[in-house]
Amino acid sequence: MGRLDLWRFCPACAAPIEPEGGRASCQACGFVAYASSAPTANALCVDDRGRVLLCRRAIEPAKGLWDIPGGFLEEGEQPLDAVRRELREETGLDVTPLELLCVTVDDYGEGAGAAKTLNLTWLARIDEGEPVAADDVAELRWFARDELPPPEECAFATVQAVLRAWRRQQDA
Repeated sequence: MGRLDLWRFCPACAAPIEPEGGRASCQACGFVAYASSAPTANALCVDDRGRVLLCRRAIEPAKGLWDIPGGFLEEGEQPLDAVRRELREETGLDVTPLELLCVTVDDYGEGAGAAKTLNLTWLARIDEGEPVAADDVAELRWFARDELPPPEECAFATVQAVLRAWRRQQDA
C-alpha cells in the first residue's frame, strides 16, 4: 500500500478519486498525482580520528534512534545546497560535501501513510564549527568504527547501508 492509496478525494476539485498503482487521477478535473519518493540529502562527517558523527532523533518517526545528519530537500533546492543547509540546522556545522557515498530508498515512518524516501548521502568535511544538537536532533555523538550502534538502535535501514558503504570504502 502506498501513500496515494489513502486518497479518497481530489485535492484540486474535491471530486471522488480512486488511486490506481503509482498514480491518482481525477475524472472530473483531470488532476493527476504520482507516488514518488521524497529526496533527502545527508552527510557522513568523519573526523581526523576516523570517527563518524551520528545524531539521535528528537522527533518521530524513530524518535530516540541514531540517524545520519541531513533531511528533506526543499522544493527546487539543489541536493548539495540541502546538505549544507541541513547540517548547519541540525549540527551547527559548516561542511563541504566531498563524494557521493551511498544512494538508498527507505521508508520514513510506518503504515500506509509512510513516505518513501530517496536518500543521497555524501562524505563531508567539516569546515567550521563544533557539533551542537539543534533543530530536530536530541544528541550528537562521534562513533569509532568499532563502536557503531547496532541495527536495532538505528532509525532507518539507510543508516546501516551508509555505515556499511563507509566501512567498505575504508577497507578498500
